Amino acid sequence: MTLDPSLAPQPFCYLTTVGRVTGRPHQIEIWFGLAGNTAYLLAGDHSSDWVLNLRKHPSVNLRIREHSFDATARIVTDPEEDIMVRRLLMDKYGSSKHDLSGWGRTALPVALDLQP
Repeated sequence: MTLDPSLAPQPFCYLTTVGRVTGRPHQIEIWFGLAGNTAYLLAGDHSSDWVLNLRKHPSVNLRIREHSFDATARIVTDPEEDIMVRRLLMDKYGSSKHDLSGWGRTALPVALDLQP
């Protein structure tokens, strides 16, 4: 299973994580970027519930429109990948009416690697 590049222009995706305390599914709507078989997110708040959840339980579900994918989440630590993620999401969302430059510089980059 691969991510269809035609999904990339969609304005948002839905991420479902497993609650780190409750073990129940938690879904959020969030901006995203696609590169190959990886979806990228930026967390403005590094201690958001969804970030804490995926740190404990990296198996997540990604939904874009009617397409659903199981994925493994990870915090991006590679400097080159970090730069690529920020550029990818700022290119997609940076022209909004809000100043996103701070978000683009300081948000926590998260990768969702699609499971085969």
